[in-house]
Amino acid sequence: MGVDELGDQLGWWAPDPRGVLPLDGLRVTRSMRQSAKHFEIRVDTCFTRVMRACADPSRGGSWITEQFIDGYTRLHELGWAHSVEVFDRRGELAGGLYGLRIEKYFSGESMFHIERDASKVALMALVDLMRSSGMTLLDVQWCSEHLASLGAIAIPRSEYLARLADALRRLSSDGIP
Repeated sequence: MGVDELGDQLGWWAPDPRGVLPLDGLRVTRSMRQSAKHFEIRVDTCFTRVMRACADPSRGGSWITEQFIDGYTRLHELGWAHSVEVFDRRGELAGGLYGLRIEKYFSGESMFHIERDASKVALMALVDLMRSSGMTLLDVQWCSEHLASLGAIAIPRSEYLARLADALRRLSSDGIP
C-alpha cells in the first residue's frame, strides 16, 4: 500500500512476481548469529515507535504517513498488526519490523535499523516465531536485492495466490494446523 503522486489517494500494489521468504530459506550468516547475541528481542511492546522509525523520511519511508500509522495502530490494538523489536544492551530500540498476521500468513510491511544487523535480527526472530506457531507464509512483497541476499524469492502470482489460500485456511476444530 502507499500514497501515490496524486496526493491523498491510496494506492494498492500487488506485484507479480511476489516476494516471499520461505521459512526454511532464511540465510543466517555467522556474523548475524553473533550480532543476535548483542540484542534483546521483544514483540508488540512499542508498535507505534517501530512504525515511526520505519517512516523516518531520511530513510525513504515517507509513504508511511500519519494516516497509515493511525490505521495500523488500530489494527495492532485489534490484534492484527504486530511488531518485532530489537533492543541494544542499553535498552535502546535498535531496529525492528512490523506487519499484519492473518492465520498462518504474515505480511511484512517495513523494517528499519539504527544499529548494524538489527533489522536482520528482527527478521530472524520473526521467522523463528512463525515456525514455532505453525505459520507458513512470510510475504515480503518485493524481492529486493537485500531481501534476496537473506533468502527471499520471487514467485508468480498464481503460486503466490495458492500459497496465500493455504495459509489463510482456518485451523481445524481440534486446533491442529
